[in-house]
Amino acid sequence: MNSASFSVFYLRRDPSESPDTEGPRAGFTTPRALGKAHDRNRIRRRMREAVRHELSNADPAVDFIFHPRRNALDAPIPSLRRELEKVFLKCRT
Repeated sequence: MNSASFSVFYLRRDPSESPDTEGPRAGFTTPRALGKAHDRNRIRRRMREAVRHELSNADPAVDFIFHPRRNALDAPIPSLRRELEKVFLKCRT
């Protein structure tokens, strides 16, 4: 699934396979193509912050991998949160 600031891959977990894991999980990729280490770290921190606020809206039995785009570096956090909200709603259906 794609948005303006990132791509996201998701996989629905079988709760019986991992009963000790509760709630949704999120992972992040930040390839070197996004820029120097300080840019990649900033993108990762911004994405983590946006996901932290919106992850409670996600399906609890889903794992997410976020692959940010370069414009996530300058996108406002509220904008990232709106994009995440849309993604999590699509994943619930």
